Amino acid sequence: MDNPFVTKGYAGPEYFCDRIEETKQLVELTTNDNNMALISPRRVGKTDLIHHCFNQQEIKNKYYTFHIDIYATNSIRDFVNIFGQAILNGLKPRGRKVWEGFLNVLRSIRSQITFDINNVPVWSLGLGDIENPTVTLDEIFNYLGNADKPCMVAIDEFQQIMRYPDASNVEAMLRTYIQRCVNATFIFAGSKRHLMGEIFTSPSRPFYQSVLIMNLKPISIEKYEEFARIQFEKNNKFIDNGVVADIYNRFDAVTSCIQRVLNVLYLKTPTGQHCSIDMVEGAIEYILDMFSETYADLLDKIPEKQREVFIAIAREVKAKNISSKAFVKKYHLQTVSVVTAAVRALLDKDFITLDKGTYTVYDPFFALWITRRQSEMN
Repeated sequence: MDNPFVTKGYAGPEYFCDRIEETKQLVELTTNDNNMALISPRRVGKTDLIHHCFNQQEIKNKYYTFHIDIYATNSIRDFVNIFGQAILNGLKPRGRKVWEGFLNVLRSIRSQITFDINNVPVWSLGLGDIENPTVTLDEIFNYLGNADKPCMVAIDEFQQIMRYPDASNVEAMLRTYIQRCVNATFIFAGSKRHLMGEIFTSPSRPFYQSVLIMNLKPISIEKYEEFARIQFEKNNKFIDNGVVADIYNRFDAVTSCIQRVLNVLYLKTPTGQHCSIDMVEGAIEYILDMFSETYADLLDKIPEKQREVFIAIAREVKAKNISSKAFVKKYHLQTVSVVTAAVRALLDKDFITLDKGTYTVYDPFFALWITRRQSEMN
């Protein structure tokens, strides 16, 4: 690989930073029939951790593994479509006999599956092709429950099911299927701590006490410094002390941002040369310039009242008590009720996140771009 600081998914253990203890714990618990809830803010690396665990020999050799990202789903029909597609795609590399076993169970939509020129199945269903999602879901779980190997299923952004119409019934239905599916182990990953908490820790909810909960913390500075040094030195490049710590502190330990900046620093460092701390600012500006038009378009599309609150949260960096009169006055906002409504909308659109009473902009680079733009305008 030309650049070892990967910015687009899991590329293998060689390019995966630390998570030794978390990997060991997640593998041990899931291979001993424990369903798990994996909770962390977005961009901290829980999806890559799941793929890393699936790549471990204890799981890779024994289980069929499936990763389903339901972030973009809005209904049980969406869920079923994504679920079925992920299982088929996960089975195709295992050979014809394996994927045929899945297709033979999907009686409700079997005729909708197409095949490419090599006679390999392609999941090309539109939502309208799934006439009865509960029947198809029943067939999918029937496959999981009777597959010739145990299955491990990771459902990413699981809190999204709370947005589905009739969400309480969807929760109850999924809980019933999962409880009965003894041949499969499930990992429910989520980035919204308060919503994941409602699902798994509220006594009135179907998933109460059905999982063990793992809260994923940021990778330590020391581990990241070691990882970066090794990756640079493998290719006869060098990184000075303090560079990683500077990036780590600027971006509050957000893994994806650290990786993005290190990726640019690596490409900007000539072979045989040192990456110094005075290169960090240039790397960040390089990234902000690359995304500048995208951020400008996004900001322009946010309704005015929401945009004002969004900019205020970005400038505050970690915003608390945003419904207070002090916050409203500080950023010349309209009224507390307007701010409250704007925050609700921004959370719903995932422009901002809420964790333990603190609001932040979901994309730290976006927040940084806004603050620098505001400084230039003043």
